[in-house]
Amino acid sequence: MASSAPSERDAFAIAAPGLAPLLAAELTALGVQVRAVEAAGVAFHASDAVLFRVNCWSRLATRVVVRLDSFVARDFATLEKRARRVPWREVLAPGEQAVLSVTCRKSRLYHSDAVAERVARGIELAVPGVRAATGPDDDDADSDPNSVTNAALHVDEDTITDATARARAGVHVHVHEKSNASRAQRILVRLDRDMCTISADASGDLLHRRGWRLDSGKAPLRETLAAALIAASDWPANVPLVDPMCGAGTIAIEAALRARNIAPGLSRTFACEHWPGADPALAAGERDAARAAMLLAAPARIVAADRDAGAIEATRTNAERAGVLDDITLQHQPLSDIGLAQIGAAGWVVTNPPYGIRTGNPATLAALWGRLGAVIREAGAGWTLTVVVPDPAFAKELRLPLDRVVVTTTGGRQVAFLKSRLPKR
Repeated sequence: MASSAPSERDAFAIAAPGLAPLLAAELTALGVQVRAVEAAGVAFHASDAVLFRVNCWSRLATRVVVRLDSFVARDFATLEKRARRVPWREVLAPGEQAVLSVTCRKSRLYHSDAVAERVARGIELAVPGVRAATGPDDDDADSDPNSVTNAALHVDEDTITDATARARAGVHVHVHEKSNASRAQRILVRLDRDMCTISADASGDLLHRRGWRLDSGKAPLRETLAAALIAASDWPANVPLVDPMCGAGTIAIEAALRARNIAPGLSRTFACEHWPGADPALAAGERDAARAAMLLAAPARIVAADRDAGAIEATRTNAERAGVLDDITLQHQPLSDIGLAQIGAAGWVVTNPPYGIRTGNPATLAALWGRLGAVIREAGAGWTLTVVVPDPAFAKELRLPLDRVVVTTTGGRQVAFLKSRLPKR
């Protein structure tokens, strides 16, 4: 017998480091009642409608999870006993597969594979026909490793063969079991100082996987980080936005999606849609409302420029897949030829310049960053710059007044989002 869905769920939207305040503002704008803003993300209570809405509309969240239970477990007997009482039927139906991601930190139960075995046994006893296995976590390296829902270090079982060493390192154990299930429900188990927290992934694939970016530049921002950069810039969609070093076009495409009010998750499905008791009509209604809210065109010009012809072609194909090609002006030209004053008397430059990954020559990089600053100064006081900066030395090359808005990570490297608006003359 399928379990009916609870009226309210204890939900948590995970964010990359430093982005939780921006995510909280985004959720509030979506009509979500935020319960707490933490380093790892935002806690909120959610009906099924709100849970789907956050997955569909959030441009900044990495993943949304729902807490199923939390309890103290200092021995395996207690863990297995309590695991049987978790309300698994809210998220699992007979015949489905559950994939466990286990993290152990400063707890008496430090063998992650043994923890997974006990929890899996509890699932299989509570929901007949369910097959539970441990498996690899999605690539979520930019999230807070101390998050109650986040994964530990991703290490294959063949890399560390000693079980005790694996457990003390807090790594995942990847034991793949064959299953005929058409999908797998991810269950996140975290033991932190003997407190066991069990959550269900409500998203499925990580939310930055919008489905349109198949062509990537040499060092692209994730879609969620590009959206966060735009949010941090305070760009009003009724003035031009320019990315003069667009790469694969992620910033320009995310700006166009935002300007046209297109929900980033509109073209994909989410794990919570498959839970027992989920109402398909609810998700269909939310999608219909999202389609009705779309604007026919971006209110102002969005320019994606790059000196690399391959980058311009990647931007073109990605924008076409995203449905916003007509909203973006593509310009194959070097940074020095960008004429911001010809684009508009006022506007925003939002960009992720090269800083050693795409271009390794320090002198070339310094000159490039210096030229970016000159382009902004030449444009005048009507233009605002928001830029990803990995090193204060690059910021100095800009020769602009800069305010730090956000500190986060991309590709395992700490970066700052800095903003500059020239004073009026």
